[in-house]
Formats: sequence, C-alpha cells, structure tokens
Amino acid sequence: MTTRVILCDDHALIRRGIRDTLSDAADIQVVGEAADYGELRALMRSLGNADDGKGGPCDVLVLDINLPGRSGLDVLHALKDEGTTVKVLIVSMYPEDQYAIRALRAGAHGYVNKGGDPQLLVQAVRTVAQGRKYVTPEIAQMLVENLNTPAAGQPHEKLSDRELQTLVMIASGKRLSDIATDLVLSPKTVSVYRARVLEKLQLANNSELTVYAIRNGLVGS
Repeated sequence: MTTRVILCDDHALIRRGIRDTLSDAADIQVVGEAADYGELRALMRSLGNADDGKGGPCDVLVLDINLPGRSGLDVLHALKDEGTTVKVLIVSMYPEDQYAIRALRAGAHGYVNKGGDPQLLVQAVRTVAQGRKYVTPEIAQMLVENLNTPAAGQPHEKLSDRELQTLVMIASGKRLSDIATDLVLSPKTVSVYRARVLEKLQLANNSELTVYAIRNGLVGS
C-alpha cells in the first residue's frame, strides 16, 4: 500500500530535498506541497474533496515547526481541534530537547531533526503511517525523564509555544522587526511576547535572555 504524503515547509529547497528523499521509496508518494498554513488548508481541502476513494487528503503530513504566521505547533493544535485523521510528522532544524515533547503533546506522531540521516525520515514516515509514534532514542530518554520527574522542569518549559519561539529567535540574534516579519506578526505583538518571556524567566534584557538560552541548550553557543 502506498503512503500518501503532504509536505509543509516554507523553504522550497528544503521541500525539494524532502520530496526527493521520500520519492526514492517505492511505497511513498508525495501528493502535495505547501509553504504555510493557508496553502496547507487549501491543499488539504482540495485533495480531501477529490473523489479518489482513499478517505482523506493524505496519510502523513510532514510539517515544519517554524512556519511563517501560524507555527507548526499552531497547526498541530488546529488539526487536533478539527479531529483530522491525518498523522503528523514534525521536521525541524531545532534539537529534540527544544520542541519534541511539546510537539508530541500537541498531537504529533513523531519528530525528526532536519540535520539527521535522510533514511531516518523515510523510516519515520513509514512508522507514523502505521499509526505508531516515531521517537529517536534521545526523545525516548527525555520522555522517561519527564515521567520520572513530572514536577521538575526548566522555567522555559512553562512558556507558551509562541513565547518559546520568540525566545529562541531573539537568542539567535534576530531583531524584533525581523521576528515580526518571519512570524507575520506586528512588532508590537512580538514586543508583548518578549515582555512575557522576560517576566516569566525573571530576566532583565536580551543579553540575559541569550545567556539563559545558551545555558539551557536552546541555541548554540
């Protein structure tokens, strides 16, 4: 049986690389691509309305977590609220310890780092298509530790998805205006997110925020 896949990533070159990797597998077919949530919704609607007798727009959605406008986590929440049967595999440039647990809690069936072995992506798609969760050994260890110490945790784990995204982008050296453009938000809204992050982490400025992010492995040093 062929697994039908939709790709959603705002970088065309990344989508092409993923498509080429998956197309090498005889049992996987990429049936559509989207660059953001709007395109994804239109694509899923058109494929879902197609009379192909296969019961849905696709079997697996390969979704980037860092999309313009609504992030991959936002999309996960939206799909979950809609009760969709599409299984979601998150692909991200961020390390597993930043977003994997959040993505799985939001309804993702798996999480793959873009910098990993391409064949792991193929394996992940097959695993997710079968209705099973795909986690790397690193994520499995994180899940075990999370179960063993549910009350413990870092302050940034209490941030909302958008607040964490803002924290990572500021610590990566992006200006608020650049973040606003990337996330399709107003600079004022991004400033509000920044203020919330500083308050929740009890930090005073961007320098302290950056140091915090580096110390906690949220960005590279």
